[in-house]
Amino acid sequence: MPHTDPLRNPTLKKIHDVGIVLVVRAEKADETLFSALGAIAEGGVKAIEITFSVPDAVSVIRQVAERFGDDVILGAGTVLNPSDAVAAVGAGATYVVSPNTNVEVIGVAKRMGVPVMPGAFTPTEVVTAYNAGADVVKIFPASVGGPGHLKALRGPLPHIPMMPTGGVNLETAAPFIKAGAFALGAGGNLYDKKLIASGDFAGLTALAKRYVDLIAEARG
Repeated sequence: MPHTDPLRNPTLKKIHDVGIVLVVRAEKADETLFSALGAIAEGGVKAIEITFSVPDAVSVIRQVAERFGDDVILGAGTVLNPSDAVAAVGAGATYVVSPNTNVEVIGVAKRMGVPVMPGAFTPTEVVTAYNAGADVVKIFPASVGGPGHLKALRGPLPHIPMMPTGGVNLETAAPFIKAGAFALGAGGNLYDKKLIASGDFAGLTALAKRYVDLIAEARG
């Protein structure tokens, strides 16, 4: 399948420019969740991925879309089947992310005109995902191989944009970027439940800004 430069796609360019996607695996959708998302966005992490592991994920995606509008780059994660992809985009998701490579999910995302980022880990999986139409390949779980694994993959496959997810923290963010990441996916290390539980939303904003600054510095 032919590919165009991902930076020519407005959604993917915004994700690349931010450099990091917040992966949300909240246990419930309430006012605290929306306060946390707002605080993290205020810190500069405006790319938000609501995963289907969140209860009633489609409703949450719809609520986030209504509350934040164009202030965030809203996507759906842990999309395991085409029907979830369709529902998520219908609710306001502008890109689709999966932990695995499902060619049917890739196909439906392409037909809906939204970027798709399926998960892969080995060279064979990465190439399979890209050849099936992936715009960016999510390297998952990136915690297993770390930045060295990403760098090794990028060696023979420099034309494939990759987004390591899992194991991204304040120590690994810059090394992943220097290893050639298109952007990063960060979950619990950014969506800090201790800060959220204590209502320290200013601390959450500051944490998000640290990630954004680290990425900018790593890019030079």
